[in-house]
Amino acid sequence: MGNRIAEEYYGSKEAVRLNKYISESGFCSRREADRLIKAGKVQVDGKAASCGMKVMQGQRVTVGKKVISPKDEMVALAVNKPEGIVCTEEKRERGSIVRFLNYPVRITYAGRLDKDSRGLLIMTNNGEMIDRMMRARNFHEKEYKVKVNKIVTKEFLKALSDGVRITDEEKKIDVVTRPCRVEQVGKYTFRIILTQGLNRQIRRMCEALGYRVTELERTRIMNIELGSLKPGEYRKLTDEELDGLYEQMEKSRNEAAGR
Repeated sequence: MGNRIAEEYYGSKEAVRLNKYISESGFCSRREADRLIKAGKVQVDGKAASCGMKVMQGQRVTVGKKVISPKDEMVALAVNKPEGIVCTEEKRERGSIVRFLNYPVRITYAGRLDKDSRGLLIMTNNGEMIDRMMRARNFHEKEYKVKVNKIVTKEFLKALSDGVRITDEEKKIDVVTRPCRVEQVGKYTFRIILTQGLNRQIRRMCEALGYRVTELERTRIMNIELGSLKPGEYRKLTDEELDGLYEQMEKSRNEAAGR
């Protein structure tokens, strides 16, 4: 079993560094893997691992009691979702993000954007990464640039930052949003950083305050920036970005546990 998994993962007989193997399973960053190795929590074939060592096909890697077995090479993309594209895996939806990208490996998104919004999505085939990113209690930052139909005022910005009551009897929603950071960038535009992901949250917050969103773009998810990606374009996340992503997820999980 172990030999088949390693062969599928590597596609060759070459060894890879142990920290990279653990990281690309989605378990943690390479730096965290090194810390776990130094702490004696990683074993290879039942023996304590050492920093810098490499893993060959057929070897069994464990962290504590968890077997690390990346069955496929991990794919993690930064995608600029255009307006009009839907975040869904519904095969009958012609405008779904999955059909739009038509990526050769099955991937899905971590965190939706509504059809009328554009901007950054992180898409991956790593279920553990998606699960960790989607846990609302972990307070992961997401940044947006928003344009509204009326002049942005100090009172409006303060109300957004303090938290807005959102109600919807049909969808059984009655919640006050978490305090957030807001900054005016133009007469009709502002930036907002959220740490939760309620359905159509920014649009609902603005509507509750008498405003209507006319344009909405997500520009950042944690340490991943949209950058110069044009609508419809995508790129692979770098090793450094993945390390930063895992470390922020670990940090936010620890902070949430301490609240």
